[in-house]
Amino acid sequence: MAIQGLALAAFILAAKAITLVSAASLVTYIFGDSLTEVGNNNYLQYSLARSDYPWYGIDYSGRKATGRFTNGRTIGDIISAKLGIPPPPPYLSLSKNDDALLTGVNYASGGAGILNDTGLYFIQRLSFDDQIDCFKKTKESITTKIGEDAANKLCNEAMYFIGIGSNDYVNNYLQPFLADSQQYTPEEFGELLISTLDKQLTRLYQLGARKMAFHGLGPLGCIPSQRVKSKTGLCLKRVNEWVLEFNSGVKKLIATLNHRFPNAKFTFADTYGDVLDLIDNPTAYGFKISNTSCCNVDTNIGGLCLPNSKLCSNRTDYVFWDAFHPSDKANEILAEKFFSTLFSGPPSTAPKPSH
Repeated sequence: MAIQGLALAAFILAAKAITLVSAASLVTYIFGDSLTEVGNNNYLQYSLARSDYPWYGIDYSGRKATGRFTNGRTIGDIISAKLGIPPPPPYLSLSKNDDALLTGVNYASGGAGILNDTGLYFIQRLSFDDQIDCFKKTKESITTKIGEDAANKLCNEAMYFIGIGSNDYVNNYLQPFLADSQQYTPEEFGELLISTLDKQLTRLYQLGARKMAFHGLGPLGCIPSQRVKSKTGLCLKRVNEWVLEFNSGVKKLIATLNHRFPNAKFTFADTYGDVLDLIDNPTAYGFKISNTSCCNVDTNIGGLCLPNSKLCSNRTDYVFWDAFHPSDKANEILAEKFFSTLFSGPPSTAPKPSH
């Protein structure tokens, strides 16, 4: 019995070791905007979309700003921890031949959008097209390091997390002084986003991506920067309706891409309903306030948490950190929902906007 017990223990330890090795070898590439940025814009000298100053990072390891647009961790950070890997570093922090390119990179950039003119007034940011260009350079560097066959294998087996599109509304279409809001109807603008995204995801596939997860948009009409535009302080229903149309379009696109490229796996993670429930029923998740931000922001000058801003007395009471971005605690809950959507079952169905 003792020998059998030892054998069983050895088997369990070996199984755990295999799991750890598998997790440690998982390569992830992250594309997106300020919801997943980890510091790329810090390296863009003239970018106005930055968070490398207090109070950002006050609840992150080291309690210092890193370029993350929240008081602590991003959803990407938390997903990485759940996968048993460190969060990928920002692309612009790495040298051309850095070994970190082999283990995962974060290309996300605050202000970025699907369209290249989104966030134009931030002066510098990496649009989704720019981020794909950076990934192309990454693959070229990897090929130089380990050879074409090995580079193709690495890129084929890596996971690609993509979350983008919020700025195309918040920092483009919803800004009346920008051309797109004058040029397109909401339906036409949504179609433009989907057709552009089609080309971009196809390009990623051509560069070797085979496992792509796209994170749908949340109820943008309910974020603090949009609520202040309402006379009643409620969510902007029309904005949420546009978001739902966009999410629906992406779902259809994902189905088309899976049919077009049968050797790839495109996944759509729809957490719209989860985010809306978090905002509508904050107390059910341990929050007290979801209609405004912990950091007392000025929405007239960007809505970011500036160094002279005043903070709430308890940061875990608030769903939102600033006018746009969830708090660390909210990100933890949303990351759990996102992770469950991707790895535990079919995507949730987004409800119609209740506001």
